[in-house]
This record gives sequence, C-alpha cells and structure tokens, in this order.
Amino acid sequence: MLKNLILLIFLINFWSDSKLSKDNIYFDIVHNEKVIGNLKATRTITDSKIHYQSSTTIKTKIIKDIRVNYKYDVTFKAEVLEKSNVNITVNENPHAKTVTEWEDDSYQVIKNGKNENIINDSITYSTVQMYFKEPININTCYSEQNGSFNTIIAMGNHTYKKINAKGNENIYYYNLGILKKATIDGGLITFEIVASNKH
Repeated sequence: MLKNLILLIFLINFWSDSKLSKDNIYFDIVHNEKVIGNLKATRTITDSKIHYQSSTTIKTKIIKDIRVNYKYDVTFKAEVLEKSNVNITVNENPHAKTVTEWEDDSYQVIKNGKNENIINDSITYSTVQMYFKEPININTCYSEQNGSFNTIIAMGNHTYKKINAKGNENIYYYNLGILKKATIDGGLITFEIVASNKH
C-alpha cells in the first residue's frame, strides 16, 4: 500500500513537472486607426513538444460586412514541425483549409482536401512562431496557411520584412525579442496587428 502511494505521488509530480509553460499573447487588429478585430496566440510547452494555437477574428466592411476567422493549430516536436492545421472561415462558412503533416520522410501538404505538395526538408520555423520568437538569423519561414516558404529579411533595429510567395510584404517590429507590432498586406486590405494588454 505504501509502495503504491509513493508511486502515485511520484507520477503526479512527474506529470505536473512535464508541463513546463503556457503563454498567451493578444493583439488588436487595426485598419485606418480603427480596431477591426483581435488575435490571440497560445504557446504550450510540454517536454519536447511545443503546441501553438492562434485565433484571429476580423470584422470589416469592404462592399458588405465580412467576418473572417483564422484558426491555426501547430505542433513542433524537438524543434521540428510535426503537424499544422489552418482553417479559415468567411461569414462562418468554410473558406480554406491547409494541413501540413510529417509522414515517413517528408511533409504532405493538403489544401482543401487535395494533395498539394510534398516537402522533403525539415521545417524549423513557421509563421505562427513569429508571434513568440524574433527571427534572429532566420531567413525563411514556413507559411502554414499557404503551404509554402516565405523569405525573411532583417532590416535592422529588430525589424523584419516577410515576403510571401505572392510577393506580399509584411513588416514585423520586435522589442526585447517580443513582437510589438506588424504591418500585414492581406491582399484586399492592409492592416496592423498591435500588442494588447488584454488577458
């Protein structure tokens, strides 16, 4: 009985120690000096796995009212991408879904249910990580949404330009390694994400 109790206490301590940390960060989405949405990103570290989730909601009017939701669910294991899942809805209707998953010796990229691409190289840095980790000495990042690689150019003073496959440029501004602001070329509109104190 005492032996079982000691084992149980050990397992409880082991399980509680294995979950190292969980971080939440929040951003306002700003267009023409008006907040049109919000972004919440979460990083959970458990042993050798890092799980990222982000949820973005944008409400705006271009010709008519539009509500766009982006949901990212991304897992890295031993600092290499294991799986990412991106779902985008427009006015609550499915718009796009991209899944990237390591299988055997390569990544399978599936867009809207169709095999889109195979990537043979390991992915060690992706877009969702830019919320949590300044891309020092990193010149490419994987776009979970598009299933392709973006170019990162260091511009000095902890500022970085990210160029996607379509040539759209986003600018990221960091302070003490933490993302404070970004200017995003969203195609139809350009907007900013600005760090928020919401919790």
